[in-house]
Amino acid sequence: MKSRILAIGDVHGCSKTFAKLLFETLRILPSDEIYCLGDYIDRGHDSKGAIDLILELRANGFQIHTLRGNHEQMMMDSMMDEESLMIWLKMGGDRTLESFGINFYHQLSPHYIKFFNETKHFIKSGNFIFVHAGLNFQRPDIFEDTNAMLWIRDFKIDKNKLGDNLIIHGHNPRTLEFILSQQILNAVNIDGGCVFKDHGSYGFLVALDLTERKFIVEKNCE
Repeated sequence: MKSRILAIGDVHGCSKTFAKLLFETLRILPSDEIYCLGDYIDRGHDSKGAIDLILELRANGFQIHTLRGNHEQMMMDSMMDEESLMIWLKMGGDRTLESFGINFYHQLSPHYIKFFNETKHFIKSGNFIFVHAGLNFQRPDIFEDTNAMLWIRDFKIDKNKLGDNLIIHGHNPRTLEFILSQQILNAVNIDGGCVFKDHGSYGFLVALDLTERKFIVEKNCE
């Protein structure tokens, strides 16, 4: 099998679904380039398992590139003050702390903190731009606004600034019908709301095979 370029949407602690997608459905190889779009943690029950899986794959020679999501940023910011902590906990951070068996972010083992610190706001590879939420085309430099990369929704693309690049992002959960209806052109959202399996048309972890230009879908199996 030839090497592939794969992007994977928001996991949110759904470690079993994540593992099933990687090993059973995608059958990943060390030659594959895999881009995870952030929000590995919160809401789901096994954030630790999702992070451990990425770290284990890297240790075994797999090429796993990790973007930073707004949930990772909220966790990292949770030590700034009480308000930041409470905001994160209300957004599912309580499940993350429970998963790691700790009470505060700074109690994580150093290798986990290193993992989160090394996540990227965006990665550009060839004509592909991998980012968690999107880009702010209102700025002269679309790679300047890192806050937008974590939080923006429904951004309007300026094709003159984007050129022939393709943005692959998550952050804003969409129904599976919407995701599969997208043309792989300009910008593609692959957040299938995996953790929201009891909410109608959500509950899917979606990958995009950019080599074959096709979506791969894994139903939540937690």
